[in-house]
Order: sequence, then structure tokens, then C-alpha cells
Amino acid sequence: MASPALWFTALLGLCAAYIQGPLTKLSDFQGAIAEMEHFGLHPAAFFAVAVIAFELTASAMILSGFLRWLGALALAVFTLLATFIALRFWEMPSGMERMMAANAFFEHLGLTGAFVIVAIIDFTKGARQ
Repeated sequence: MASPALWFTALLGLCAAYIQGPLTKLSDFQGAIAEMEHFGLHPAAFFAVAVIAFELTASAMILSGFLRWLGALALAVFTLLATFIALRFWEMPSGMERMMAANAFFEHLGLTGAFVIVAIIDFTKGARQ
């Protein structure tokens, strides 16, 4: 179970949305700007570039093992903050959209927890070496 290939594949799966998202934003930068404006982040172009660079850099740190714990904690904090900005299901009227936002909210809490677990494993492994 602890093979390097399985560990890397699991980390790649965990980081998949944080690789795909920035690549999509790069291919449609105007859409990325519109997304930042939708969430009230100004200047939108600055935040779009910052999010793209941040997500790709943190994912690279996790996948390469270079300060993996730091990249994982950074994505945990980012995910938690973005979840509270983008998935405020409690402000929505009852119905399908609220249910889908609530599901996504709690899925993102799970991602946050997974990144914290990766950070703990990597940090404690480094402390033993």
C-alpha cells in the first residue's frame, strides 16, 4: 500500500482540481477574470494571476515533495477560504442549488482535511529523519 507509485497517484488525484483549474483559467483568461469579479475579488486580473500561480506552485510542491507539508497546508487554507467565499449554501433558498452547494461545501471540507493529513505525514516523516 505504501508504494511510491500509489502515493504519487493519490497525491496527483488530490491535486487534480488545483492543476486542472489553473490550466482552464489560462486557456480562458477572460473567464478567469469574470470568475474573480463574480466573487467580488478586485482587481480581478491580479487575483486571477495570483490564483493560477498559487495553485500550480502549491500542487508542484506537493507532487515533487519539495516542502510538501507547506504546499499542502497552503492548499488547505486556500480551500477553506475559497469554500466560505464560493459555497455559502446557508444564504441560498431551499432547493436543488442549495443542496448542490451544501454537498460541494462539505466535499471541500474533506479536501481541506486531506491536505492537512498530507502535511502531518510529511512533516512528521521529516522530523524522524
